Amino acid sequence: MRLIIAAALAAGLGLPALAQEAAPNCPADAAPLPAELSAWKTPAPLTAGASPTAAAGLKIGQTAAATLQKTPEVTYALRPEKPGGSVSYGGVFAVDVAKAATYTVALSTGAWIDVVRDGKSLSSVAHGRGPACTGVRKMVAFPLEPGRYLIQIAANGEPGLGIMVAERP
Repeated sequence: MRLIIAAALAAGLGLPALAQEAAPNCPADAAPLPAELSAWKTPAPLTAGASPTAAAGLKIGQTAAATLQKTPEVTYALRPEKPGGSVSYGGVFAVDVAKAATYTVALSTGAWIDVVRDGKSLSSVAHGRGPACTGVRKMVAFPLEPGRYLIQIAANGEPGLGIMVAERP
């Protein structure tokens, strides 16, 4: 495998070409999305904010195909635990919560997620991967009370990602 990767890089194919070849073979009857993530397949375009005051609004239960900012152009409310380097991407989103519950932040990539309220980063209560073959790579759950929260995305390796906030059943 290492020889194949080295040969592909030497030939100028790059990693995206390899990622396409290494994609899992997903059967037509792959595991469906859980009900709370059913809107994952219908994203709406959204540009991430570059600061807390310019945070892009997310709606609970709706997926966004987010365009991120270059990391050096983002000002976070709090420094992310994993901020990424100068060639990574990130952004700031805001979500309004009406009902106290546990909510999942789902991403199509492995970017870092911080949920911030009142100047403090919240601790997650669960994290893991999304169901195979759905496009959901990462899911992190947070207990949230009514109010406005900032969702900080950091250390993403590409300029876009899918993002969704959904109430857990």
